[in-house]
Amino acid sequence: MGDPDVLEMVQEEEKRSSREVDRCFEIAEQDLNSKESSFLISEEPVSAKRFNLFLRRRLMFKKDEQSKDSIFFRDGIRQIDFVLSYVDDIKKEAELKAMRRQEFEQNLRKTGLELEIEDKMNSEDGRTYFVKIHAPWEVLVTYAEVLGIKMPIKESDIPRAERLPFSRVLGPLKLPKNVKHPHPEYFTAQFTRHRQELFLIEDESSFFPSSSRNRIVYYILSRCPFGIEDGKKRFGIERLLNSHTYSAAFPLHDGQYWKPSEPPNPVNERYTLCQNWARFSYFYKEQPFNLIRDYYGEKIGIYFVFLGFYTEMLFFAAIVGLVCFIYGLFSMHDNSSSTEICDPDIGGQIIMCPLCDLMCDYWRLNSTCLASKFSHLFDNESTVFFAIFMGIWVTLFLELWKQRQARLEYEWDLVDFEEEQQQLQLRPEFEAMCTHRKMNPVTKEMEPYLPLCRRIPWYFLSGATVTLWMSLVIACMVAMIVYRLSVFATFASFMESEASLKQVKSVLTPQIATSLTGSCLNFIVILILNFFYERISAWITKMEIPRTHQEYESSLTLKMFLFQFVNFYSSCFYVAFFKGKFVGYPGKYTYLFNVWRSEECDPAGCLIELTTQLIIIMTGKQIFGNVKEAIYPLVLNWWRRRKARTNSEKLYSRWEQDHDLETFGSLGLFYEYLETVIQFGFVTLFVASFPLAPLLALLNNIIEIRVDAWKLTTQYRRPVAAKAHSIGVWQDILYGMAVLSVATNAFIVAFTSDMIPRLVYYYAYSTETVQPMKGYVNNSLSTFLIADFPNYTVPSEKRDFTTCRYRDYRNPPDHEDKYSHNMQYWHVLAAKMTFIIIMEHIVFLIKFLLAWMIPDVPKDVLERIKREKLMTIKILHDFELNKLKENLRINSSEFAKHVIIQENKVHLAKSSV
Repeated sequence: MGDPDVLEMVQEEEKRSSREVDRCFEIAEQDLNSKESSFLISEEPVSAKRFNLFLRRRLMFKKDEQSKDSIFFRDGIRQIDFVLSYVDDIKKEAELKAMRRQEFEQNLRKTGLELEIEDKMNSEDGRTYFVKIHAPWEVLVTYAEVLGIKMPIKESDIPRAERLPFSRVLGPLKLPKNVKHPHPEYFTAQFTRHRQELFLIEDESSFFPSSSRNRIVYYILSRCPFGIEDGKKRFGIERLLNSHTYSAAFPLHDGQYWKPSEPPNPVNERYTLCQNWARFSYFYKEQPFNLIRDYYGEKIGIYFVFLGFYTEMLFFAAIVGLVCFIYGLFSMHDNSSSTEICDPDIGGQIIMCPLCDLMCDYWRLNSTCLASKFSHLFDNESTVFFAIFMGIWVTLFLELWKQRQARLEYEWDLVDFEEEQQQLQLRPEFEAMCTHRKMNPVTKEMEPYLPLCRRIPWYFLSGATVTLWMSLVIACMVAMIVYRLSVFATFASFMESEASLKQVKSVLTPQIATSLTGSCLNFIVILILNFFYERISAWITKMEIPRTHQEYESSLTLKMFLFQFVNFYSSCFYVAFFKGKFVGYPGKYTYLFNVWRSEECDPAGCLIELTTQLIIIMTGKQIFGNVKEAIYPLVLNWWRRRKARTNSEKLYSRWEQDHDLETFGSLGLFYEYLETVIQFGFVTLFVASFPLAPLLALLNNIIEIRVDAWKLTTQYRRPVAAKAHSIGVWQDILYGMAVLSVATNAFIVAFTSDMIPRLVYYYAYSTETVQPMKGYVNNSLSTFLIADFPNYTVPSEKRDFTTCRYRDYRNPPDHEDKYSHNMQYWHVLAAKMTFIIIMEHIVFLIKFLLAWMIPDVPKDVLERIKREKLMTIKILHDFELNKLKENLRINSSEFAKHVIIQENKVHLAKSSV
């Protein structure tokens, strides 16, 4: 174990004379001239003992100079495909763990894998053993056939599909061809050992991509036995990791990310990815998808393809949303509603009823002048157009993504994809909990079986926990409502009493101050609940004892999505569809818990508050997510390096550097998809209230792609490669949110926006021909007699006015049926319902037409698939035919030889007679 030559060198060095030590020190000083290792040499005089310790470490680095940054065994020939690590355990199970490791490693060698063990004395922490694994050619070809890996048999004669329109204009966005397409396109076929001559094998060491190599090794590790315990055969690296027999198992990065590889190392794909993909200065460049797939596998590759395609589509939505915002900006001063509200002779003369009981005073309408102008930015004629456009955009995005996915399946040889074996493998926790066995009707083998009666209690616990936490989210939302109701009066009285705040009131009204503080507090609560629920959902999913990894991920996906949907969107749904809708009217308000009066909307509507809520939650989540993703692994990795004896990452051996990186984990992509889907909800569900949402999402995703690429190439261990042909269950979730978004945006325009009441007034109630919208504000406010206020709600001071106004369509006090809804209310309600029906039918009709017109698989891809299948069959046929002819030729020659021998024997027998 370890390298005995290093120890011999150290012992010999300690016996040398001081003259030779000085000479070695000068050599070491020259070797340590780099910036990263210069701190190891102190400027102050050091003791001989301390110097010898330094020299011992430096000599070990010099001895391992070829392997410090290398990805090979000590012989410099065999490439390291996988690394296992473990630490000596002093607990009572240490002997059992050692026996497991010994048997596991023996069985790995029996499968053909080659192992090399680094002693803990050679590690930076002095505690960790490293088991380096190499898969020789025989193992690779055997398991490539088992896994059905497709490999090239002939260079494709089908030209690449290049996007001709705007190709010159988009030139600066393109990557170099050798990065975008590192390899030519080939016709491929499933690899088989008996047809090795058929495949284009130029170099056995580089024939299989590194992602395929680590997939094969992990497949062997996950099925290799390590002993029989409790009468059951135990196998798989996952069980050994769960029992802490091994501390880590990971594929090795193929080099440093900050410098290219040097001979005899192969091309450093990690460095190429870091230079062309993970650099923030390349934010405008396309992504090297083929290189990502070759290095990290199809599952991670397809995530970045999806994120890139989603970002490209956001560009068009962002442009249209920005145009709508600019239209609102330029038309803000021409808006008749805000003009009337700001006019001292109109809005300044309208006395509004108090917004809370006792503590709130009467107020003048022109105090909301600035808020009404801001509201017009997002509530104008372009709102309806943008809501319809986004409904069509969502359909185009999903349908074009189907096409992109189909093209990707062809390009990455996933057309005949079967579910990844690792996903369908039984989880160790499931087997540990199972005491029953049942025959699998497919494999005809006895497998662990968990009766339904044992599952039901956990299902009930899981359902109850999810319901409880979703109820907790709703309770927190109600608490935020209570907060706004309780502090609104405080803000109102404080701003009214403080003379220094008189000037601020025109900008920061009590409504805006309450909304801003409530939204910020709500965002903090959302993050706290999200932190706890991530851990609780993982725990209850584990308690359900899912059978396979796929079942585990599906169960966790459902819980996390339901919770985050309620957590992030509940406050937006409340403002959009409930706030200000069930207020009542002066003298007969509705009360929450019979204590707090229901919230009212601003005279300009609740849309500006929905926009505020959306901006704070969406922007806050994106900023917090990106900062967390960038800083969290960086700090953890820095802390691990601090504990190393050399305190420099660049002096580690290659496997130790990777060992000290953060683990990406089996659920790493799950959280990336979840974050993207939640953002998709913000962009689609409430986009009618905030047309700049696609622009914010676009800017975030441009940063997100580079942050994800940077952390994956520099801060995380290399994940085990896995195959996937689609984004899985997330596609169904996106379809569901797309349908829901049509309804939510229609309801926002109808009930939250002020668009429909303005249209009803314009066409049915306006008496002005030159300025049709003149008088709309006065028309939208009803009148209330102050004398009709109950004593416990009206301010105590007497006023010189007898009526106040409130936002609603009700009869005046002198009407025989006073304060009941008038006919205009029913006209507006009918117009709102009509708009919802018409908008939904228009959008859904366009969606169905687009879905019908756009094929799931493009025509050229279908032709390419047919062409490749035809050529593959032809190549296989020609190969087998030539092989058969060669065998027949050999057999015929052998038959002729046999006949001649027999004839000679006959002649010899006759001659002897």
